[in-house]
Amino acid sequence: MATLHLLSHSPFSDGRFNSCLPLLGDTDALLLAGDATYALTAGTKPATELEQLPEQVALFALEEDVQARALGMLPKRVQLLDYAGFVELTCRYERINSWL
Repeated sequence: MATLHLLSHSPFSDGRFNSCLPLLGDTDALLLAGDATYALTAGTKPATELEQLPEQVALFALEEDVQARALGMLPKRVQLLDYAGFVELTCRYERINSWL
């Protein structure tokens, strides 16, 4: 069953990021929001771990949160979404796992 995993906490402040990654299946997606977008910071361990995810795992980030944190160059596989795109994305997946 395809699952959308939603992360909103910084990968540098707790273990949710590290707990989530091993659970991503080939039909799953990961949406980074809020401080979780810091995982996209080039040269960091979280960014490297995201780059190493299987290609089948879709990777999304909320554009507003990326811009608010002035993140530079993002990995090519990251698809930026606005809030309308976020809502549409939630309709595409059978389950949503919010890592609160």
